[in-house]
Amino acid sequence: MQKIPEMSIGLSEQEQLRRESLKQLRALGIEPYPAEAYEVNTYAADILANYESDKTAYKTVVLAGRIMSRNIMGAASFTELQDSTGRIQIYLKRDELCPGEDKTLYNTVFKKLLDIGDFIGVKGYVFTTQTGEISVHVTEFKVLSKSLRPLPIVKRDDEGNVYDGFTNPELRYRMRYVDLTVNPDYKQIFIKRSKVINTMRNYFDNQGWMEVETPILQPIHGGAAARPFATHHNTLDMPLYLRIANELYLKRLIVAGFDGVYEFGKMFRNEGMDRTHNPEFTSMEIYVAYKDYIWMMAMVEECLEQVAIATTGSAVVKVGANEINFEGPYEKLTMYESIQKYTGIDVSAMTEDEIAQTCRDLDIEIDDTMGRGKLIDEIFGAKVEANLIQPTYITDYPIEMTPLAKKHRTAAGLVERFELFVNGKEIANAYSELNDPIDQKERLEDQLKLAARGDDEAMAMDDDFVRALEYGMPPTSGLGIGIDRLVMLMTNQSTIQEVLFFPQMRPEKKKIEMSAEESELYALVKENEQHLLTDVKAKLTEWSNKKWDTTLKALTGKGILKVTKTDDGLFLSHK
Repeated sequence: MQKIPEMSIGLSEQEQLRRESLKQLRALGIEPYPAEAYEVNTYAADILANYESDKTAYKTVVLAGRIMSRNIMGAASFTELQDSTGRIQIYLKRDELCPGEDKTLYNTVFKKLLDIGDFIGVKGYVFTTQTGEISVHVTEFKVLSKSLRPLPIVKRDDEGNVYDGFTNPELRYRMRYVDLTVNPDYKQIFIKRSKVINTMRNYFDNQGWMEVETPILQPIHGGAAARPFATHHNTLDMPLYLRIANELYLKRLIVAGFDGVYEFGKMFRNEGMDRTHNPEFTSMEIYVAYKDYIWMMAMVEECLEQVAIATTGSAVVKVGANEINFEGPYEKLTMYESIQKYTGIDVSAMTEDEIAQTCRDLDIEIDDTMGRGKLIDEIFGAKVEANLIQPTYITDYPIEMTPLAKKHRTAAGLVERFELFVNGKEIANAYSELNDPIDQKERLEDQLKLAARGDDEAMAMDDDFVRALEYGMPPTSGLGIGIDRLVMLMTNQSTIQEVLFFPQMRPEKKKIEMSAEESELYALVKENEQHLLTDVKAKLTEWSNKKWDTTLKALTGKGILKVTKTDDGLFLSHK
């Protein structure tokens, strides 16, 4: 596993050599970063898939990509070129590339000044080597981009097993551009991610529903119980929030007369990060007029089955040790039924105090800011969620948990809501939407009371949304699906970071340049240990007092090392 570099003494030897090659290329009149377009007419995957069946179609090919390996054999060389579709071997012969006396293009440019990672364009024809490998015989090549940093070398044996792979998650997520270059198989995750979204989009469009866009910067955070990111607009001198949901704006469009609207968009929640949570995530929300949550269940089943088949080729998807069947109908349990099934406790008639005591009896951590709905949700999260492996609808939530859903048509104290759980995680949330403006205002006022108790996830009052409802919103069903979690299921990934191109990361530790003397002293001070100052100095026998003082002062001044005074003397340690 690679260690993340924290210190850097200038450029590495490889980086210095590549910069020197850059200068030499320009000295030869070759621009390493040409401005003009390089028009390709084929790709590696196309050649490998179709050459044997139609060899006449590949007499003149032009392709471009990175050099990923080189085998130089004097006057001829084999090189592996990687484009966006895969890798293909190319063959270069000195006397064909340089038919005259000047062999500089091959002997100097290709052999000495190009490196693994450089982009080149090649022209030539396809042939099969004596060992049976489809290759491109290069008649011309052009430097398209000089790589100044060496790529990690990922070694593979004859059976395709990988050694010395670029596998450190911290590095992979931070430097996705390197990750996807040396680990191209991971591209399939993001290709499938695009297929998930496009399949859903096509399904909605075929129903006649319209894709729309709503504001990301919002004056009131609403549509979900979550902690927002806050910012300030200087010109308007007003606070704004990155949206935690787009629900209230989409419902305004139903008020405006659209029968069905949906949006794929980024949401932002200023909360924790773990294997299934990223502060910035993608959600799809859809609202369809004249429908209810029962209709929505059938729609979700049909849509997700299509997504599974389009993405994996089957409605049954392998997720870890489980095989998840996305073909409907899915199991249905009410919130109360699910808690009773997995705990043996009926919380349906309990008061808030009784539910709080039940949480304590179950060793579930709670606090005084939690109302009845949140307490029930804590029990559900701790004791039920992990058991819901196959797609399962949890329905009919307590009214306190869902201020934007319509009251249940037959069961007092509940709302018409479902959440879809798969493999122990919630991936969808849907309501028969509340369209009674008086009821809606009262419920938002109840949220204000929770906020006053200290609940920083309680919803804010949105007077304009209530006003919109007062103009009349038809019966509507709404649905939100977490796209990142859905992609995790469809690609058999256990962490959300694997399905995001650029997941949120902690700040990268700054690289601090050190002189040779500073580096030598730094190397003597082991991490997580205190070293007696005199012992460290005694190891630098050839140093003068002046060099010692200057170097120590430089390292402490840069915040790399610190000196601590104790009763036992002066100690040196990492800061």
